[in-house]
Amino acid sequence: MSKNLPIVGIACDVIKTGLHQFHGAGEKYINAVAHGATAIPILLPAFGEGTDIRDLGALFTVKDIVSRLDGLFLTGSPSNIQPHHFSGPAHEKGTLEDPQRDSLTLALIKECVAQSIPILAVCRGFQELNVALGGTLHANVHRIDGYQDHREDKNKDRDGQYGSSHSVSFSDGGRLHALSGENQWPVNSLHSQGIDTLSEHLVVEAVADDGLIEAVSSRLKSDVIDCWVLGVQWHPEWQFESNKVSKAIFHEFGQQVRKSMMIKAK
Repeated sequence: MSKNLPIVGIACDVIKTGLHQFHGAGEKYINAVAHGATAIPILLPAFGEGTDIRDLGALFTVKDIVSRLDGLFLTGSPSNIQPHHFSGPAHEKGTLEDPQRDSLTLALIKECVAQSIPILAVCRGFQELNVALGGTLHANVHRIDGYQDHREDKNKDRDGQYGSSHSVSFSDGGRLHALSGENQWPVNSLHSQGIDTLSEHLVVEAVADDGLIEAVSSRLKSDVIDCWVLGVQWHPEWQFESNKVSKAIFHEFGQQVRKSMMIKAK
């Protein structure tokens, strides 16, 4: 394998364990970037004031970070985006939030767009993509008439929670349709937030049976976004090697970040 591999940044969650806070990302995400996209995964610590950290923005900017990346991967997370970022009502008491991650990812997305760095976003990252580009979210999709419950059954084991939950229909002529050659595909579902208003800079790539937007991409002709952007609401990183569509997504992401690396090298 070539030693000259592209670098993909993975935004970290802030995880409290006991009395301490840690910055980290799930192994399944790291594995999918390394083996699915054939890239070097680099974990990016969250900005913002934390228990044991001062705002890192005093030392370096998001622009500095993005200038060193060939791609950005935004992962899922148990936490939800703070609703003030999209003028939504406050979360119910007990809702897990991660303001430090919000402070990093929303800025990263905008800077990656500015520097034409490819972005792959899943689950929470998919929602972050929409919010950063001006869209809004539903806080609890399962409470809205017409939508099904898209949350996982927490009584099941991990294989059960990440098993197929429903099908999505790919948009004709869209990137997912072109990558997979499929019109529909079964996906897992582990989320409560979902897209309400879609960003004007994104287009729909897939919808669930109940009409909920499940995948988006950047407009092919846009004055704002001039890079490859793909976001999916499900978790393609889960056992990606045995899933045709998931494998295609990470392979294409790898191709795009390699293009990015070559362009920056010129």
